[in-house]
Amino acid sequence: MDQKHQDKSARQHNEGEGNRTAAREYNQAQQRFVRSGRVEEKAREAERDLGDEKLRRELEQAEAVGKRHIADEDPQVKRR
Repeated sequence: MDQKHQDKSARQHNEGEGNRTAAREYNQAQQRFVRSGRVEEKAREAERDLGDEKLRRELEQAEAVGKRHIADEDPQVKRR
């Protein structure tokens, strides 16, 4: 683990149900992206990518995997 990740890990603490810090950072990143003016560009890229049959299938498979795991418990969590 590099120094940046070690420093960040040392500062993080368990926020319990729902991580407000992560939610705030995500929201701020989304706002920065919208302000960047690149939304339309990225939407066109996504539309073009869906036209690529191989890439579209890859994306659909990744989406299906994600949806299968929505209700599953994290396999790394061990119950006593």
